[in-house]
Amino acid sequence: MKRVIVNEKWCLGCHLCEYYCAFANSNKDSMVKALKDVVINPRIRVEEKDGISFAVNCRHCSEALCVKSCIAGALSKIDGVVRINKDKCVGCHTCVLVCPYGAIMPSEKGVMQKCELCLQNACGEPLCVKGCPNKAIELREVTP
Repeated sequence: MKRVIVNEKWCLGCHLCEYYCAFANSNKDSMVKALKDVVINPRIRVEEKDGISFAVNCRHCSEALCVKSCIAGALSKIDGVVRINKDKCVGCHTCVLVCPYGAIMPSEKGVMQKCELCLQNACGEPLCVKGCPNKAIELREVTP
């Protein structure tokens, strides 16, 4: 299974991955049109602690607590990727509370959102990986 892996030793804390993520999930063909004068709502976040920058994203856990705890059945695991059915999500935030990585967050529409490896996007690959200037974010094959 492929996963987005972040190497905090290489992360510059530039937040470009957040912008690429917001663009990838905007359904627009131009980054300028998608992000100009918009407060971005990315599915990956850069945080800093003790001078170390790192990106927080979904780990697609083998035993995903978010999937088990979703009262609406909106979360499921398909081909190793934890996905959200936005039509089923009721915005109860239970998944946010149980995620040990803090990788699930409310979208601007009130339903939850998280990294789904850009599988639902036209780009077909995680733009956070493609746009990272220091190659701190990789799409890598991992064993469960």
